[in-house]
Amino acid sequence: MSQFSYTAVDTNGKRHEGTLDADNVGGVSQVLTKQGLRPIIIKKASQGNDVLAFFTKRQKVKLKDIVIFTRQLATMIDAGVPIVKSLATLQNQSENPVFKKHLQEISKDIESGTSFADALEKHSKVFSPIYINMVRAGEAGGILDDILKKLALQQEKDARIRGKFKSAMTYPAVLVGITAAVFVGLMTIVVPKISKIVADLSGGKLPPLTQAMQNISSVIINYWYIHVIILVGGTIFIGRALQTDKGRLTRDKLLLSIPAIKIIVIKMTVARFSRIFASLMTAGVGVIESIEITSKAIGNKVIEAELMSAAKDVANGEQFSVPLSKSKYFPPIVSQMLAVGEETGKTDSVLIKVAEFYEDEVDVAVDSLSSILEPLLIVIMGGMVGLIAVSVIGPISNLSNQI
Repeated sequence: MSQFSYTAVDTNGKRHEGTLDADNVGGVSQVLTKQGLRPIIIKKASQGNDVLAFFTKRQKVKLKDIVIFTRQLATMIDAGVPIVKSLATLQNQSENPVFKKHLQEISKDIESGTSFADALEKHSKVFSPIYINMVRAGEAGGILDDILKKLALQQEKDARIRGKFKSAMTYPAVLVGITAAVFVGLMTIVVPKISKIVADLSGGKLPPLTQAMQNISSVIINYWYIHVIILVGGTIFIGRALQTDKGRLTRDKLLLSIPAIKIIVIKMTVARFSRIFASLMTAGVGVIESIEITSKAIGNKVIEAELMSAAKDVANGEQFSVPLSKSKYFPPIVSQMLAVGEETGKTDSVLIKVAEFYEDEVDVAVDSLSSILEPLLIVIMGGMVGLIAVSVIGPISNLSNQI
């Protein structure tokens, strides 16, 4: 197939421009005619456009794009603008060509009689199961605008939590990178030269510490290609492993075994669970379905398994708060608050309060971890540089004292 650009007019004389993939010009003309358009110009896209399309396909739809789209769509529907017209407007406003193409296809499906939720389901790589199920519930209840507003809020909160954690980890990550670069630089440039000077001055014999540093330096310099292969191969292996369920399960078990990290992971998970589950319940999604959808959305395979087990208990007639109270990871306050919500019929509002509480807790925990890691890494970096300095400068000092 090739890509063709076209210019066509509809029955009202309005011009439409775009691109289509087809075997030939006739195929494009046939597609446009079925859409009620009369083609004026059809031409094969240039090689430059093919190159642009090559890079465009590799662009991703970011969470920010989805949040803005959801917020704007909720506002337009609340104002009484038909969904097809709303999608057309938002499609033209989108700066992401990949997202624009998805919206174009969704709009066409809706025009052909498909529901909004079913149209979104065809683009499950862009729109999550949470999004699709909440839209479906909103359409069924005639409250799509309210549901979209809640969706936008839930996504914004979720993005804020993730962003907070990433930003807090940026500085420690930079420090680790600098430490590694300084270590390699010292061991491959400084240590060999100074070790040679010390060896010449001391008759070829190096002190034990200096000799150890020289041996490490020799391994790094002489077998650099092995280190590169291990680093690149390890990165590829870990990346591919994390794309599998077993790899993600291993990662999540590891995260939950490190005390400082475990606290943050649990608080982040509880905050995400509470807000997502509350949003689904507000939309009218069933309890069991909400548990199953939420468990897959929280991003932790270990806790997901616990929630899926809880869903089976709920299916057997138990209140959700009962199996949740037996959880190894959910704090007791969550099951207690959930029990209150189940008794009063206000599960959604109670869990929103839980989500807000733990979102604040995440902020405090991340700030605390960051404040601990930063000086710790600085001390490690200083100690490493100091050890190398002692190993190469100490012998020179001793020799100068002997002269």
